[in-house]
Amino acid sequence: MNKTHIFVTVAALILAAVACPAQAADRRYRLAYVQKVKVIEPSGRTAWENKDILDCDDVVLTEEDVRYALQHMRRVSWKAYDPQNTDTTGCKGSALVTFQNGKILAMGIEPTGRISTQEYDAKMKLTASPPGFYDCAPCGKRKMALLKDALYRAHERALRKLAAEGKFPPDEVERRLKWFRDSR
Repeated sequence: MNKTHIFVTVAALILAAVACPAQAADRRYRLAYVQKVKVIEPSGRTAWENKDILDCDDVVLTEEDVRYALQHMRRVSWKAYDPQNTDTTGCKGSALVTFQNGKILAMGIEPTGRISTQEYDAKMKLTASPPGFYDCAPCGKRKMALLKDALYRAHERALRKLAAEGKFPPDEVERRLKWFRDSR
């Protein structure tokens, strides 16, 4: 192999690495084609809600969250999405995203970055597309960072509940809460 061939191969590999980001969004739902985003349920609960982990009243979905998710979500299988196999908070916000071609995407977005979708036509009739399941690790990191206070309150509720049940002495609860507060 001559030096020119090696140089061209290396340049092509570098270009391919730059062109394909590690967290690629679904090409069918490009942000550039979004006509309207409507958050229909900013804070909802699923059967998996556990107030000891996170109170769903503290989690609010915004239009900015939906747009961020469209940029970063990646498709996963049902097995990877299944709440029995993954971490879930039991909280979910819902939004409708209307695209320029008339397609409407119903999205359920959890603060952990788990996303479920269903496509509708302009008349809100289901399309032939099956439900979609997505993961958005950057969304989860971003939202959970905003929820640090809510997580602290949930941690405090859980510790106080354990103290009330006699599983922790009250002074131990206060010590742990102080440690948790200082470590934030």
